[in-house]
Amino acid sequence: MIETAPVQETAILIGLTTRSQDLEKTSEYLDELAFLVETAGGLPVNRFSQKLDHADSRTYVGSGKLKEIRDWMEEHPVDMVVFDDELSPSQIRNIENALQSRILDRNNLILDIFARRAVTSYARTQVELAQNEYLLPRLTRMWTHLEKQRGGIGLRGPGEQEIETDRRILRYRISLLKDKLKEIDKQMATQRKHRHDMVRVALVGYTNVGKSTIMNLLSKSDIFAENKLFATLDTTVRKVVIETQPFLLSDTVGFIRKLPHSLVESFKSTLDEVREADILIHVADISHPAFGEQINVVRQTLTDIKASDKPTIMVFNKIDAYRFVEKEADDLSPVQKENLTLEDLERTWMAQDNQPSLFISATLKKNIDTFRDLLFREVRKIVMVRYPENQGR
Repeated sequence: MIETAPVQETAILIGLTTRSQDLEKTSEYLDELAFLVETAGGLPVNRFSQKLDHADSRTYVGSGKLKEIRDWMEEHPVDMVVFDDELSPSQIRNIENALQSRILDRNNLILDIFARRAVTSYARTQVELAQNEYLLPRLTRMWTHLEKQRGGIGLRGPGEQEIETDRRILRYRISLLKDKLKEIDKQMATQRKHRHDMVRVALVGYTNVGKSTIMNLLSKSDIFAENKLFATLDTTVRKVVIETQPFLLSDTVGFIRKLPHSLVESFKSTLDEVREADILIHVADISHPAFGEQINVVRQTLTDIKASDKPTIMVFNKIDAYRFVEKEADDLSPVQKENLTLEDLERTWMAQDNQPSLFISATLKKNIDTFRDLLFREVRKIVMVRYPENQGR
């Protein structure tokens, strides 16, 4: 029997070290970009970075670095080149001409993953709207094959007409999708109003920190969870009861650094679950080298969607995967996160008075009872304020 398994597409990754982003950060971001490529089904085979004050307006990297990349690609053919920032239409066109390869930017890659992950009609509509809004200003590059036909008398006019026709079709489609989402948003808003008599808790956090696993533990359900980015797109709501106290728990789409604005806009109703929640459970992956920055990304996103003032429980997950590296006695360099024991981190974070914090392992079910007790107490606080007439019954 002949095997017909699809061939895995290969990719090289490109990033920049700038005034606001040092070499260590660039390396971390390229690691995340590699994970995005793998989540999309690709295989990262090499990476390039360059130190610049800011991205080159024509080709993102400088001409010398672009030549270095092209020389490497001549010896090692790859299917695509992926950049860790959003590229302008002209940058994409110039880089394509220089490298003669498919060019993707970070936004394009994230949209592709969302499209693969979208299961329900609602999620697919949200993703299609974001894709079309991303594509609209980039339509010209879809017709570059016309430029490659020399002596193209009579081709330039029809090409422009084709582009304008496609733009009109795309704008019309975007309008239809927006109308469809407005109707769905109204339906979902009505559903949320019907749930208003119960306390609502929302899980938030960076993508792939274990929110769905925690949802499964607390709600005793079987929601899809795996070690991939954006495993959850559709908001899932479950009724949870702890010590006879019922409340609604929702699992929402994970946040990520440089989340495309079009996705934030099209996932408005999904994010409304966060905006309208009474309590947020902010889940962080304590084993990730950049967990502090991931926390800041989530907090900034919550601020952007006007949901940062809610009571929040800070949950540090994956303590089973945390690695402590002890410093040498003669090492005088500043203490890094990886040089802190888990006990040190617990004292640091749990000493903050503005929100309760705890450290758990969802996969090993460690400290889950403590988590349940804390969640019960926070829900009860809201119930006692909202429904004082029911106390003592």
